[in-house]
Amino acid sequence: MTLSTADALAPEPARARGRLPAVVEFLVAGGLTPLLFPLSFVLRRTLALDDAEYAVGFTMFYAAHVINDPHFAVSYVLFYEDTKARALGAAFPPSLRWKYVLVGFVVPLLLVAWAAVAIVTRSAHVLGAMIETMFLLVGWHYVKQGFGVLAVLSARRGVFYSARERYVLLLHGYAGWAYAWASPADPGTVREEKGVVFTSWARSLTLERVTFAVFVVSAVALVVMLAQRALRERKLPHPTPLVAYLASIWAWSIYTGIDPLVRYVNPALHSVQYLFMVHLLKGNEARTREGPPHFERSATTRIALLAATACVLGLFLFHGVGQGLDAVLVAKKDRLSDLGPSPYFAAIYVMVNLHHYFMDAVLWRRENPKTRYLRDDPVRSSE
Repeated sequence: MTLSTADALAPEPARARGRLPAVVEFLVAGGLTPLLFPLSFVLRRTLALDDAEYAVGFTMFYAAHVINDPHFAVSYVLFYEDTKARALGAAFPPSLRWKYVLVGFVVPLLLVAWAAVAIVTRSAHVLGAMIETMFLLVGWHYVKQGFGVLAVLSARRGVFYSARERYVLLLHGYAGWAYAWASPADPGTVREEKGVVFTSWARSLTLERVTFAVFVVSAVALVVMLAQRALRERKLPHPTPLVAYLASIWAWSIYTGIDPLVRYVNPALHSVQYLFMVHLLKGNEARTREGPPHFERSATTRIALLAATACVLGLFLFHGVGQGLDAVLVAKKDRLSDLGPSPYFAAIYVMVNLHHYFMDAVLWRRENPKTRYLRDDPVRSSE
């Protein structure tokens, strides 16, 4: 659509100034994922697989300090702001308030108790069950985020899905999560994660086949639904929301091992998508509040402070606390046990992951009044 002269000359709203270019939005929302596969192919052809794998693994290990860790940490900053008003006041509606209290105060206490039992009793089995719970729920977290990004980015383009269409989208996401967890079949094998040695939860071949069948059916239903929309509206779905949704299910959840190099990058891709949504939320809010009637500090300053806080808190949560406790409390003779040399780091890593999943299930709900900032500054139809 071509803008009129008046529209072209009119000053953009404050929130529009923070909008990312369409290509950048596509990449950070999930579009970078398919581009990494040919890049990985070139790397593996140019370097030996071992050298390429070492280079990518080394890079992503340190990139986690500014991508993965802050994506966990920033959820704490978002969740616990205005705590009193959310838990006891009128900031949240009653339907969301009790979930906020449950997730914000009860869930972390239960997680700390679970981890404490494992460490006090020196039980790798108990801590392993906690790790397996994290593996079970990570797929749920990924596909829920992908669905949410699809809904937000579609709404910003004036595209809305009916209740039936949302059901199909959720069905495919949940079916993908179930199949990702059930595959491959596992009779229960000895595993090591963050130094903890435990036996994985058994998953039968029948479960793998059933979840795959449901996944295929859901994929067919998704294709049919999208085709019906395209025929009805005489246009194809916008690629950015759709790729964001599909990448979270297919690339980051189910077929994570399809490429030996991209598998190292998948957590970072998920984290970048999450940080992009935080950018939309807090960026639009900051640009609103830098003007009248608030006249608060500039949006650039507020976003920079948020980013710095997330990075410092991420280092503190994942490295300062856990590694410090391991250095002080784990005796040398215990470092060779099934709990490994870093049980506190492992416990905190799992607790933060699990709590992050639950916090997000509250933060990004439509009942949260602040999610209105995700819908501000709609993308122009010409994009």
